Amino acid sequence: MTVTVLGRRLPAVVTYVVALGLSLVLMLLTVGAAIWQTNRGVELNEAVRASLETRSHLRLLLRALQDAEIGQRGYLLTSQESYLGPYFSAVESVPRELEALEAAAGANAARQAEVIQIRELAVRKMDEITQTVSLARNGRRNEAMLIVQTDTGFNLMNQLRAAIAAAEAREQADVVERMAAVDRSAGQLRLIVIGAGALLIAVGMLLVGAVRNAMRELRASRDEARSAHERLMQEMGVREQAESKVRQMQKMEAIGQLTGGVAHDFNNMLAVIISALQLAQRRLARGETDIARFTDAAMDAARRAATLTSRLLAFARRQPLQPVVLDPNRVLGGMQELLRRTLGEQVEFEMVLGGGVWRVNADISELENAIVNVCVNARDAMPGGGKLTIESANAFLDDAYAASNIDVTAGQYVMIAVTDTGAGMAPEVKAKVFEPFFTTKEIGKGTGLGLAHVHGFLKQSGGHVAVYSEVGHGTTVKLYLPRTNLAETETPTLAVTEDLPPGDPATIILVVEDDERVRGLSVASLRELGYTVLHAESGARALEMLDTHEGIALLFTDIVMPGMSGRKLADEIKRRRAHVKVLYTTGYTQNAIVHNGVVDSDARLLLKPYSLAELARKIRAVLTE
Repeated sequence: MTVTVLGRRLPAVVTYVVALGLSLVLMLLTVGAAIWQTNRGVELNEAVRASLETRSHLRLLLRALQDAEIGQRGYLLTSQESYLGPYFSAVESVPRELEALEAAAGANAARQAEVIQIRELAVRKMDEITQTVSLARNGRRNEAMLIVQTDTGFNLMNQLRAAIAAAEAREQADVVERMAAVDRSAGQLRLIVIGAGALLIAVGMLLVGAVRNAMRELRASRDEARSAHERLMQEMGVREQAESKVRQMQKMEAIGQLTGGVAHDFNNMLAVIISALQLAQRRLARGETDIARFTDAAMDAARRAATLTSRLLAFARRQPLQPVVLDPNRVLGGMQELLRRTLGEQVEFEMVLGGGVWRVNADISELENAIVNVCVNARDAMPGGGKLTIESANAFLDDAYAASNIDVTAGQYVMIAVTDTGAGMAPEVKAKVFEPFFTTKEIGKGTGLGLAHVHGFLKQSGGHVAVYSEVGHGTTVKLYLPRTNLAETETPTLAVTEDLPPGDPATIILVVEDDERVRGLSVASLRELGYTVLHAESGARALEMLDTHEGIALLFTDIVMPGMSGRKLADEIKRRRAHVKVLYTTGYTQNAIVHNGVVDSDARLLLKPYSLAELARKIRAVLTE
């Protein structure tokens, strides 16, 4: 490609490179000259400052010597000690000012010579004053007056004044000379800037002309290519729509083929479970307790339903598991850098590893994949950035929790929790998070198999996954892996059974929970322990009940609730009744709740899920504080 410059056709690239290079050289020349001039100005300012400082020390020295001489004469005339004050001050200040002058002189030969002369005169003058004062103080005033009458001191002072005046004059002359030099360099800089500016304008005008000519030639090519591009885009759009329809049809066909068989099997298993549970309910309603075969049938159907999970995981191209005994903290520690890169700079990342975490028997690669899948989902829930917290801790899932979660076996587990501060999930979305192919992401942004993979892996490993989420507050995903005793250093830990602390019916507890099922179980548990329980579904309703019941001793509230949060509710109740104690509960982890600023670090907190024994001990501990 060529361009026209001054009527000649030149290679476009060479022309632009030369023009830009010349412009860059001119700019560098201007900037360099400006920097040089700035340095000259800085040097001038430093010289002026040093000159002013030197002149100040000269004047202070002269003043001190004059004051000492005045004090000397006053004392010789009156013999009063009060006149010697200026003399004693000069004894201290004169050496100090001389040292300052020597330091200011530096390597300047002229200044050094002046300082040497001034020092000699000042020392002689102070010696003359000191001698006369000493003679007078020793009763030899006449001898002192004879020394004064020789005019030695007078002559020394005149020489000092002359030397100091000469030094000040030289300092002034140096400053004037430097200012004149700076003015001359400023004039030179002005000429350089004007010349460089003129050349830049000329180069710019040449470039503008060349670009105009090039643009004129390109417009014709652009108009010609535009119509061709529009035709091509139309063809591509039609083809893309057709391909998208084909892909969607193929996907729906594959999903239909997979889910058709799965739905058939699930319907059969659900029919067994529902029928067995309904028969068990009817017999229990009649007072009969022979329901073991119905519960066995329901459990058998549930186990067969869990087997279908492995089929979905096989569809996700999972390899057979190769479990090994491993330390979860070591796995998490080794993943920190990978997770930081995966999460990106917009997400604040924190890892809180519990002490003494048990070992587990799991496939390390699948465990890492599960953690990454959960973290990626959490990152995608925070498109504008946020905070992600990973924690590890020992946990015990008791029989009560296992009873409310049919696929959980009571026992000791290691918990790995991933908490984000994203948008959270509505109940209808949370209910589907583990379904294969279910996703809330845009088309092409997710397969819907990530959490299904996590869910299936944990089930195949004998673990459990729980999700706690509130819209607008974030989500916590808890991964539970069973503790193993295979390691030689590990010994089985037997659960210690102990009596539950009994409750006092005179103690009234107010339970506040927006989830009706959780609230009902909490109320039933506290009443089972022996407490008198009131309950409310919101903070506003709880405040109404507070006004009508005077004897409430403890508030047991969820932290994250719609409308009024548990923290705000507790603050308001404390304001009204300072004696009421507070116990928080949440599905989020302790570090996620405290570090994200929801409650104070010293707040009393009971994490979900909790056993009846944990609830009893925590309630008793708060009440007896």
